[in-house]
Amino acid sequence: MSDSLQTDPLLKLLGDLPNGGSIHSEKLNEEEQEGYRLETWLLDLNGIQSVPASIAVPLHVKPPYPIVIFNHSHGGNYNMGRREFTESSSYLQQPSFARTLTGMGYAACCIDMWGFNERSGKTESELVKEMLWQGRVLWGMMLYDSRRLLDYLETREEFDMNRTATIGMSMGGLMAWWLAALDERIKVTVDLCGQVDAHTLLQKRGLDHHGFYSYVPGLLKFFTTLDIQKRIVPRPRMSLNGTQDRLCPPEGIQLLDEGLSRAYAEAGVKDHWHAVSGGGGHMETAEMRKRWKVFLAKHL
Repeated sequence: MSDSLQTDPLLKLLGDLPNGGSIHSEKLNEEEQEGYRLETWLLDLNGIQSVPASIAVPLHVKPPYPIVIFNHSHGGNYNMGRREFTESSSYLQQPSFARTLTGMGYAACCIDMWGFNERSGKTESELVKEMLWQGRVLWGMMLYDSRRLLDYLETREEFDMNRTATIGMSMGGLMAWWLAALDERIKVTVDLCGQVDAHTLLQKRGLDHHGFYSYVPGLLKFFTTLDIQKRIVPRPRMSLNGTQDRLCPPEGIQLLDEGLSRAYAEAGVKDHWHAVSGGGGHMETAEMRKRWKVFLAKHL
């Protein structure tokens, strides 16, 4: 992670972030699952709180592996966290992302976000309040951990960091496009049910459909959602959303689709942007599963 807080105004809005430094790692467990090896690690990414991580490596593919960062969702289920990676959930398709991605020949990984699973104990609202008093922003700290995860993955010779993707649902979808916007090491981005235009959400009075975690003080004084997402251009990106999803107003999805279609066309790679609107609400449908698998296979 090499950029300067002084030169990137978007990073400056994410609060006081740690200073980086060496990443210490400890392998806690390794076991064979159906078609892949599952490693459990404890990573020191931020110098404040250890971060549990799951890494899935295909058993019958030779390295180096393309690597996919799976960002778990929120769903109000603070006990789930990265277990969603290996177990799936009620609004995700089966089989799990760990099994599906390794079955495609990719390595994949997931960390517990602040307040979830093995990092739970403090409520989301408590974390937000505590960090604001300290000059920090919860979303900024979540993004910091994700970017430091990339730093850690770079130390592993079996991963091909020139073929790095990120994918997630809901909060994980927001994390996917934010992470790609901030870090060019992400080569391919897939977000499910996370295409939320901030100004449209305000107009539709949809703020209370979302948790506190992703709100960045002062953000809309300087950036629109489209401004942030255009940072991903020209890298391949697919955004999949349900037409009945109240958390992602369709007017905002259309606005972003129009703006990104223009941006990718101007960059000469209009086929690198795919917006998929299917049936259903806040969920990964069977159609979405098929679409993103084809997209990853093409671009990763």
